[in-house]
Amino acid sequence: MVMELWYKLVDLLPFEWAEPGKMLFMKNALLAVLLLAPIFGILGTMIVNRQMAFFSDALGHGAFTGIAIGGLAGFMQPLWSAVIFSVVFSVGISVVHHRTKMSSDTIIGVFSSVAVAAGIFLATAGGKSFARLNSYLVGSILSVTPSEIAVIAIMLVVVIIFWLIFFNRLLFASINDVLARSRGVHTFWLETLFSAAIAVLVTVSMSWIGLLVINSFLVLPAAAARNIARSQKQYHMIAVSISLFSGVIGLIASYYTETASGATIVLISAVIFFATLFIRRLRA
Repeated sequence: MVMELWYKLVDLLPFEWAEPGKMLFMKNALLAVLLLAPIFGILGTMIVNRQMAFFSDALGHGAFTGIAIGGLAGFMQPLWSAVIFSVVFSVGISVVHHRTKMSSDTIIGVFSSVAVAAGIFLATAGGKSFARLNSYLVGSILSVTPSEIAVIAIMLVVVIIFWLIFFNRLLFASINDVLARSRGVHTFWLETLFSAAIAVLVTVSMSWIGLLVINSFLVLPAAAARNIARSQKQYHMIAVSISLFSGVIGLIASYYTETASGATIVLISAVIFFATLFIRRLRA
């Protein structure tokens, strides 16, 4: 019912792929982008605030290893093994970070290197071809199905609820972790919960966006918004707006240029980032 209504709305657009009854895959992809963009825009702001850009990239490597483990175990849906492995992977990073004096970038670098090496090792064990996992590296938003769109919609609702409940504490902890702990904020569990949320998002989205560029989806809109925002409210609104604009324009542009949608969206986000960087310099 919902999808039928969506198709009727898209039929009103002045594009050849929007004609009634045609190219439903493109219409599905457009709806997926409209739902995914706010998720990446919202979570990306805190990733940039907490300087966790490298962390979200490492989670992609963990997700890749989870896919390889699921395939090796013969799971029909290796994505779920990837979700579990990614969550465990993110928790492991948080635990080591809080229990050692090593810098966070060193810990993330070690975990990331081990994960990607283990993923390649498992994927090629026994002489198997690595090509079967290429789809996860590049991704294709055009492959999204209505049932998967429902999953994305649920993810969006969960992220919004999560943000309404934990945003102030996450922001406090990102500004001064020691002070936040002294005021009763359980920073370890907060960081672990946030890391797990990023892990689930990265893992579930990788088959549509691609592990090679998924980190850019999280970082670029938020980084661009940070260049020009003057308040936290502006910061989030601009980040979500940039994410939505890049997603929609990138998807449509990729259709006409016959390029990978994920990479096209990232390039548009990058152009916006450099434009906002120029605006920031003009203001200085």
